Amino acid sequence: MTNTASPSTGKVTGIIANLAIIKVDGPVAQNEVCYIQHKDTPLMAEVIKIRAGHAYAQVFESTRGLKVGTPVAFQSHLLEATLGPGILSRNYDGLMHDLGTMDGIFLKRGDYTAALDKERLWQFTPLAEPGAQVQTGDWLGEVRENAVPHRIMVPFKLEGSYTLKSIVAAGEYKVEDTVAVLTSEAGREIKVTMSQEWPVKQAVRAYVEKPRPSKLLETGVRTIDTLNPIVEGGTGFIPGPFGSGKTVLQQAISRQADADVVIVAACGERANEVVELFKEFPELEDPWHPGRKLMERTVIIANTSNMPVAAREASVYTAMTIAEYYRSMGLKVLLLADSTSRWAQALREMSNRMEELPGPDAFPMDLSAIISNFYSRAGIVNLRNGHSGSITFIGTVSPAGGNLKEPVTESTRKAARCFYALSQQRADSKRYPAIDPIDSYSKYLEYPELQQYLAEAIAPDWVDKVGRLKNILLRGKEAADQINILGDDGVTVDYHLTFWKSEVVDAVILQQDAFDEIDSRTPLARQKYMADTVLDICELQFQFDSFEGVNPFFKRVINQMKQMNYSEFESEQFRSFEAGLKEILAERKTD
Repeated sequence: MTNTASPSTGKVTGIIANLAIIKVDGPVAQNEVCYIQHKDTPLMAEVIKIRAGHAYAQVFESTRGLKVGTPVAFQSHLLEATLGPGILSRNYDGLMHDLGTMDGIFLKRGDYTAALDKERLWQFTPLAEPGAQVQTGDWLGEVRENAVPHRIMVPFKLEGSYTLKSIVAAGEYKVEDTVAVLTSEAGREIKVTMSQEWPVKQAVRAYVEKPRPSKLLETGVRTIDTLNPIVEGGTGFIPGPFGSGKTVLQQAISRQADADVVIVAACGERANEVVELFKEFPELEDPWHPGRKLMERTVIIANTSNMPVAAREASVYTAMTIAEYYRSMGLKVLLLADSTSRWAQALREMSNRMEELPGPDAFPMDLSAIISNFYSRAGIVNLRNGHSGSITFIGTVSPAGGNLKEPVTESTRKAARCFYALSQQRADSKRYPAIDPIDSYSKYLEYPELQQYLAEAIAPDWVDKVGRLKNILLRGKEAADQINILGDDGVTVDYHLTFWKSEVVDAVILQQDAFDEIDSRTPLARQKYMADTVLDICELQFQFDSFEGVNPFFKRVINQMKQMNYSEFESEQFRSFEAGLKEILAERKTD
């Protein structure tokens, strides 16, 4: 809430790294923003704890040189994100300061920039008529933000019902121009512009209901879409050790997924990885909108590992708030955070500095509740006007030493519905994406709503086929273990057949070339066709006199099917490789 009284002031009484302890002379609120006046530079901070007339504030800048007695000015508003036309295609820090408008090659302390271009003109089209009864979140007008319809909504801070007194005619306006005037039931007039502020740590609601997700989100990544699908409005996370391909997989999903808006939160990642985002995304073609760039519907929130931990902690909340804003426009939003482990480490640092009772591995005692609360902000919503919007959230976790039993991974596992465990062994053997098909899962496959959708959109028996593919992989792993223990000649030929049939599933469905123009993205129709082909092969009976002939035969099969993956679907080249596959299978197939 926003304080109605005059802003309070205070003075710094203690400093612990980027935690400032402030003695206040009036009321302050949890998550309220304040500025600590260091010489000529105001340093932005957020109140995270209040106790006995003192406010504990995490400073979003370096506190080097800060002294006891420094004056502090509270702002009477919470930590907020400024939202409006012009967010897409921008690179922000965790506090929504536009990195593109900052001077120099280094970030300067206290260098704060506006989130929106206040001078740019936008072509506004009214969607409501004067005299209409409106509520918070209702659409008043629309502007085109690149290819995305950006709806101008009744401010979310308003409560109750209002009458639309007037609205401007279609034309060009700035974000701070008044485009509509509302009248409350008490007769008070409220001017509405094209921008508004939302608190980042409180979920903003503007819908009738939040139904269970039921529609598959197509990512183009076979091992996800086929074996462990995620839904629109769903949640998932990708844990894995260093070097197992978390960032590459997230970038592949962001490029190929069927979403109206993509938000990438680089939370505590290395600077070189963030620079790659800045350089590559503006050059990438949008696979869903030919002739346009992917960056036109993308927002990047950048907080590298060498930035203050407080800004790192704020970045995930800022990204989620932007996602909620676009969801309220009836859009499909994909939010990717890399990595939530760095966010949890920021929480741990601040908790330790406030001398709170530590939990496992010194993380906060309520870490699980914090993560669950954040993940719960994703989801699909039905808006009052009959439209629906969604936020699909996928986070990565970087457990130390690849230990999937550490607190952040375990807490996230309780909150997320999809678990994509990256395997160091698969990464070392160059099997990318390195998602372990045995350990990973999608709880959405148990949802009757998704089962019905898959039956209608792909095939009536699709869920059964997915189960059969997983069973082949499991039996193949068991056969591989037996072969490793007893040796090639210590088991029957059937063990080798079982293993190599699982290798066909692995090579053709699980592995994918992110650098190939065709194989990098696989539509659902093609995934179904290849899955059916693989299942047919796995059900065939083959005749071999000894195990020595199994290996070269199945390598030929795998090579032929990989060439199919690299060919345009149903093209002449594709059919040629398919015909060659049938000839190879005929050599050993028995009736």
